[in-house]
Amino acid sequence: MLHVVLFQPEIAPNTGNVGRMCALTRCRLHLIHPLGFVINDRNLRRAGMDYWKSLDVHEHADWAAFRASASAPRRLWLFTTKTERSYWDARFAEGDGLVFGNESSGAPAWLHEEIGTAQRVTIPHANPALRSLNLSTAAGIATYEALRQLRLTP
Repeated sequence: MLHVVLFQPEIAPNTGNVGRMCALTRCRLHLIHPLGFVINDRNLRRAGMDYWKSLDVHEHADWAAFRASASAPRRLWLFTTKTERSYWDARFAEGDGLVFGNESSGAPAWLHEEIGTAQRVTIPHANPALRSLNLSTAAGIATYEALRQLRLTP
């Protein structure tokens, strides 16, 4: 199983889209609080709330609670714009966690330090004038590349 970890996501439709993808791929979704929204039908409906019932989702009060959880992945990969290493160079393994920062500020510096340089990767893009991909798009790209490497079928 792969784990998708959203660190303090702020936009409900992005989280709903990631949740839908996780339900379809049988990945576990970890939501690290605080969230920028309330998880309810109104906030997530358009992004696939009907899939939420099929989702293996774990909510954690904060990063420390996530790390202490028995459900947490053993190895983490931080997807960030603050590295040169492409996710194409990563070798994902069964049980890995793919970590994504929030929509407005990404992951904080302390989280970059905790995860370490070797486990930070980026999704390359051709226009350096633009900051990054949408959270749910990045999570989809990363998840399917990890599944491809592991030859896991959803």
